[in-house]
Formats: sequence, C-alpha cells, structure tokens
Amino acid sequence: MRVSELKEGEYAPYYNLYLSNVDDTYTLTEELEISVHSFIKFVQDIPMGKHDYRYAEGKWTIKDIIQHLIDAERVFAYRAMRFSRGDTTELPGYDENLFADNANGSNRSLQSLLTEMAALRHTTIMLFKSFTDAQLMQNGIASGHVVTVRALGFLIIAHQNHHMKIYRERYL
Repeated sequence: MRVSELKEGEYAPYYNLYLSNVDDTYTLTEELEISVHSFIKFVQDIPMGKHDYRYAEGKWTIKDIIQHLIDAERVFAYRAMRFSRGDTTELPGYDENLFADNANGSNRSLQSLLTEMAALRHTTIMLFKSFTDAQLMQNGIASGHVVTVRALGFLIIAHQNHHMKIYRERYL
C-alpha cells in the first residue's frame, strides 16, 4: 500500500501537510526502510558543530529532535500494535515537550542516537510487515482522532520528513 491510498478519516486532518511529503513511489514498508537510511545519511552529513546548535532560545538541538523522532516513533508504533490487535481503548496524546525535557537527547552522542533510531526502525518495519491487510485497516482513537494502523505507519515517515525539512530551513 502507498500513501495515496489513505482515505479521509483515517487520520486527523492536520496531518495532510505532513503526509504530502511522503513519496508515493514506494509501499509503506519500503518507505519505512528507505526513509531511515536517507535520514541517517542526511544527519551524518551535517557538520559536527551543528548537532548541538539551537536556532533560537528554547528550541531543540538537532540531537534533541532525533530523540523526539525516536520517542514519537515508539508512541506511533505502540498505537499501531494496540489497534491492530483490536484494542478499542482510546489512547491519549503525549506531551512532546515533557518527553524532550526528560529524554536527555542533547547529552547523548550522535552515534548512539542514530544507532537507536536504526534499531527502532528495524523493529517498526518488522511490526508493520507482520500486519495482515485487515489489521492495517483497523482503527482506534489516539489524541482524540480516529487513526488507522496503516496511517500510523505513514505518519512515522511523514513526521521524520517534516523534521528533515525543518533541519534544512532553520539549522543548516
């Protein structure tokens, strides 16, 4: 399945802008794999002095954003697993700023963050490959909005692409 196959109502409307940055050439699992490799290469090409740079007071560093992407992917994958298993419990949102304040991302090495991201993505890919077509269409409520399992997979990619765009615009 490709991102263009998502239908209205499978995710919150505010994600339209994010999802428009996902390449429709590849399937979900292909793009999950391709996008993490391109992200890691992109980050490794950023000059070393920039990884701790903040473009404004109180903004996250590049390393903080990598940690944020790791945290968000874990949350989205967890939601996908719950919904794929038929769990209809409404799942709350999470406070990304609280997570960032307590994650210590800017004090970690760049390599440890990228290694964790690659390992996490590997398990995310395996999770999404394990879903049947019916499970991918399962939905639930997260952060007050209906979302399908397959949309959560594409949102992991879209969220990563969104932050790469911010890197280009504000950090480099």
